[in-house]
Amino acid sequence: MRFNTISVIGLGYIGLPTAAVFASRKIKVIGVDVNQHAIDTINRGEIHIVEPELDIVVHAAVTQGYLKATATPEPADAFLIAVPTPFKGDNHEPDLTYIESASKMIAPVLKKGDLVILESTSPVGATEQMAEWLAEARPDLTFPQSHGEDSDIRVAHCPERVLPGHVIRELVQNDRVIGGMTSRCSEAASSLYRIFVEGECVVTNARTAEMCKLTENSFRDVNIAFANELSMICDRLGINVWELIALANRHPRVNILQPGPGVGGHCIAVDPWFIVSRTPEQAKLIRTAREVNDMKPYWVVEKILEAISEFAKEQGKAECDIVVSCYGLAFKANIDDLRQSPALQICKEISGQHKGITLAVEPNSEGSLEVEGVNVVAVDYSRMYSDVHVILVDHKEFENLVITKGVLLDFKGALKVDL
Repeated sequence: MRFNTISVIGLGYIGLPTAAVFASRKIKVIGVDVNQHAIDTINRGEIHIVEPELDIVVHAAVTQGYLKATATPEPADAFLIAVPTPFKGDNHEPDLTYIESASKMIAPVLKKGDLVILESTSPVGATEQMAEWLAEARPDLTFPQSHGEDSDIRVAHCPERVLPGHVIRELVQNDRVIGGMTSRCSEAASSLYRIFVEGECVVTNARTAEMCKLTENSFRDVNIAFANELSMICDRLGINVWELIALANRHPRVNILQPGPGVGGHCIAVDPWFIVSRTPEQAKLIRTAREVNDMKPYWVVEKILEAISEFAKEQGKAECDIVVSCYGLAFKANIDDLRQSPALQICKEISGQHKGITLAVEPNSEGSLEVEGVNVVAVDYSRMYSDVHVILVDHKEFENLVITKGVLLDFKGALKVDL
């Protein structure tokens, strides 16, 4: 199957790199987004997110005329939907509103023979629901749920499996799970991804592909929860958790992960709930792990407030005179992504509960980040004027950071201290 034009709906942390990589293979790519700032930035050959190497690829693709961004979908041979799938309400129910909206956006320009791929991480059954929305909007075309192999439109689910900070490399090198609603759908999707994927395109059905992505991130979430729970146990027992894990990992069949202030991002902090929402009675371990990781930021906040109180007493000061600095606001190291970030949540909680000044350092968003109630400052300012230093993200900019004034709370095990 030949693809002359590809459309990517959603130009965020996954959509834009995907669009850029396709365009780097000299294929016309139309990126669609509702954010006019993102559209204008991309059409200048620049990027609106932080991701290594992406700026070079986007600039080349736009300059050479293979990539453009727009707010309105145009005809194409393949449509990749890469929009958010957040929660709705307090019960972590999946919100498919963005997928529904994207489906209705592209429906008017669909034609016989087109391929539609859902890349958004989704609960099981979302791809079939997307196909239903498309069919409702275009009754003149046939879809896999009604016409099987003979459908006019091919539909598949192909989840991304990349690590922020390494997206460009992993998009190309990682294996790709291809979940078509029919075998012909899978064949068409595989043909598309082989344009740039050097890994293997592994074919399955749409539901298994959806569940595969959720399973991968739930597996990681459970293992992180073990490390986070272990850190709280060690704190209660007066044990250095970092030393403990290093010792335990000397066992040839033990590989405990490193604890942190919680779990964030658009995948691990979200995907397990999609399994729980569909199978609440069966997903007991997955739910418990998610609850442990969701609770960790609140435990961190308590430890910070305790440290503020103790330091104030030691120094003979009022708590309102203590300056607190939070180092890192992104959900992981060396990126600017704040989605579901426990560090950002903790910083906001401290700002709301601490009577004194709260500062934050986020080197990947300097000059462009505003947090209500928090002064975002440079690292040197924070080192000089803060009393309580809280390491929440192990950005590379903090690797050689030496704290010589005040008290340090390192929830990432990132720093050597000289107090």
